[in-house]
Amino acid sequence: MLKAGVLGAGHLGKIHLRLLNQSEKYQLVGFYDANEDNAKKIEVEFGYKYFNSIDDLIDAVDMVDIVTPTLSHYDCAIKAIDKGKHIFIEKPITNTVEEAEHIRELLAQHNIRGQVGHVERFNPAYLAVKDQIVNPMFIETHRLAEFNPRGTDVPVVLDLMIHDIDVILSVVKSKVKNVSASGVSVISDTPDIANARIEFENGCVANLTASRISLKNMRKSRFFQKDAYISVDFLEKKCEVVKMKDAPQNPGDFDMILQNAEGIKKQIYFDNPEIANNNAILDELNSFADAINNNRSPVVTLHDGTEALRVATMIIDQF
Repeated sequence: MLKAGVLGAGHLGKIHLRLLNQSEKYQLVGFYDANEDNAKKIEVEFGYKYFNSIDDLIDAVDMVDIVTPTLSHYDCAIKAIDKGKHIFIEKPITNTVEEAEHIRELLAQHNIRGQVGHVERFNPAYLAVKDQIVNPMFIETHRLAEFNPRGTDVPVVLDLMIHDIDVILSVVKSKVKNVSASGVSVISDTPDIANARIEFENGCVANLTASRISLKNMRKSRFFQKDAYISVDFLEKKCEVVKMKDAPQNPGDFDMILQNAEGIKKQIYFDNPEIANNNAILDELNSFADAINNNRSPVVTLHDGTEALRVATMIIDQF
C-alpha cells in the first residue's frame, strides 16, 4: 500500500481524506491544513493524524494529495517533487500555465508520477460512452450551478468550465485553432457566467456555457458526429446514444425511418449503454495508485491538466 498524505482539509479535502482512508490501495498517514483550529477539529472527529508542518507530512508519505486552494498548488507541488514524492493535484492544475509547465519539467527530471483531478473522466455516464465518441464535429456543453461562495476566488471558467474543456480535449484529436468567448461578472469580482467557442484544426467546433449563479444545477454535454448523437448527463449519471444506419429493405412497423431529398433512407435507433455505479473520486485516486505501482501513465496526466488550463486561460483572456 502507498502511504498517502493530504494537503488541505476543506470541503473537498475531507472527502479525499475519507476515501483514501477507505481505499485498499493507500495507507492514509495524515493531513496538513493551514487552518489549525479546523485541522484539530477534524483530527478529533475523524481520527486522522494532523501534521502541523507541510514538510513533516511530505517526508512521511509516498504520495501527496494536493487539495488546497488553486493559488497554493504550485508551491505545494514543488515541495513534494523536491522530496521525490508522487503528486495528485486537484483541478485546475495550477494558477498559471507557466507554473504547470515547470511542474511537468520537474516531475520528468525526478521520474515520478503526477495526476490531475479532472474527476469527470471517471463519471460512470461518461465511461459508458467514451469509446463511442469518435471524431465528433460539434460539441455543446452546459455546466450550471447554484451560487456557492466556495470557488468564487477564480473565474467560472477555472471553477466549472474547465471540467468540460478537459473532456473535450480528450476526445477531439486535433489542435485548437481559435477561441472566442464572453463573460459577465454578476456577484463575484471575476466572471460568474461564461460562454466560449473553441474551433479545432480538423473543423470540430465546441460551444461551452458555464454559470455559477443558475437557479438549477446542470452538467450536460452533447457530442455530434457522423451517424451518431451522444448525450452525457454528468449530474444525473445518464447517457443516450442515437445512431443512424442504412434503412432495411423491409422496415418494421415501429422502425424510425428518415428519407432525405435524394431519396436515401436511414434508420434511427437508440442505444442505452449500461452504466456501472461507482465513486468517481475514489476511482481516480485508485487509478493513480495503479499508475504508480505499474509504472504507467495516469489517466489524466499533468500534460492533460496543463492543456486544459491553457485553453481555459485563452478563454479568460477574451473577457
